[in-house]
Amino acid sequence: MQVLDLPPFDYKIRQNLANIPEIWDELRRKYVVLTPEEWVRQHMAQYLMTHLGYPRGLLSLERGHRYNQRQKRTDLVALGPDGRPLLLVECKRPSVAITAAVAQQVATYNQTMRAPYLLVTNGLVHYCWRVDFEQGVNERLADIPTYAAAAAG
Repeated sequence: MQVLDLPPFDYKIRQNLANIPEIWDELRRKYVVLTPEEWVRQHMAQYLMTHLGYPRGLLSLERGHRYNQRQKRTDLVALGPDGRPLLLVECKRPSVAITAAVAQQVATYNQTMRAPYLLVTNGLVHYCWRVDFEQGVNERLADIPTYAAAAAG
């Protein structure tokens, strides 16, 4: 487990016509409804780009994929230089505890995505793993890897 105070970032919030708060999503280039989970997703995307060197053009929010013939959405995927998933991030609202069931959710999504790194966060607590598909093991990491480190393997 890594407890990490995500540093502040510049964000834009507005009220839509229904008086619901929205936050500017730099990656999707539009305003989206500001839920507690969305705040964590936006904060983590900014942290990955600003502090860990993940290229904006290689980050994808709410990317669709199929699992067991069902359409699913991942919260955040960082692609590697080859365009394949590198880091799969599952975001929960801060009030949701990061449990084994939450970790299993991201691991299940990763059966089809096959990203070598997994991250689960509620914005307050973060767990990150390196996945070795050949050996069938996960190694828990003390820190979220930088883009350069993750891309180098």
